Amino acid sequence: MQQLTSPALEQNLSQRIKTSIMVIGGAEDKVHGREILNTFFCRAGGTNARLAIVPCASRDPEGTSNRYRTIFDEMGVSAVKVVDIRERQQAENPVWKDYLEDCTGVFITGGDQLRLCGLLADTPLMEKIRKEAQEGKITLAGTSAGAAVMGYHMIAGGGSGASPNRSLVDMANGLNIIPEIIVDQHFHNRNRMARLLSAVACYPDRLAIGIDEDTCALFEGDDTLKVLGKGTVTIVDSRENFYTNESQVGATEPLSLFNMRLHVLCHGDCYNMPLGKPMASAACSESGWPSECRTAN
Repeated sequence: MQQLTSPALEQNLSQRIKTSIMVIGGAEDKVHGREILNTFFCRAGGTNARLAIVPCASRDPEGTSNRYRTIFDEMGVSAVKVVDIRERQQAENPVWKDYLEDCTGVFITGGDQLRLCGLLADTPLMEKIRKEAQEGKITLAGTSAGAAVMGYHMIAGGGSGASPNRSLVDMANGLNIIPEIIVDQHFHNRNRMARLLSAVACYPDRLAIGIDEDTCALFEGDDTLKVLGKGTVTIVDSRENFYTNESQVGATEPLSLFNMRLHVLCHGDCYNMPLGKPMASAACSESGWPSECRTAN
């Protein structure tokens, strides 16, 4: 049997996140209560917020950015900028760093995560966004494709519904904003459990997270993931996994995975990442949830 230990996972999960990073499963409510978008707006400063929309993953970046701009304008945001980058050469221009200098929040839209990474990975712009998010200088949110890119390893595509196997998932490098996680979005809505298990079999030193539509995994400075929205966040924790046949079978053959821990969290539930400990909503601190937004002076 192949014995597995996860010291790398333990080390990765001990790294502290100093800010609010919102990882959204896609199809967040844009019409009615707008709970998730309003939370982003509030955490970025409310009516004092200065936001940047990054629509690079979209095939219609202008239409996508206009839709979010309208939503945040209706909420009363101070200013909204759009980072409309359509060519890699354009993204490497250092002028974008100055363009975002006064932003308090950055929102990365959905679309194609491979396109998003192809345009932004290892650019001055992305380095600035990553650094400021990790240092707590901005609130960062990504939805759908914008969620998929959050980890060092990214699910770039694949199938659904089958037994876990290596051919079910296509992996690529993400944007490394929260390095220790692998994210799958539209999760239960598109039956992606087997795909997520296939991904974590390849990278057992990562925490695998499946996020439903209109649902957000909110990562905070106390190393806690909190759930917001109408669906669930599924966590596959492999730190106690002691066997997989991943290296011994063909790409289309089913995978064995022993002693994986599975947690399904609903709105208000929390998960302490270093300890691998889920907590029901009643046991979670309410101090991290915004009750109201700051108003402009």
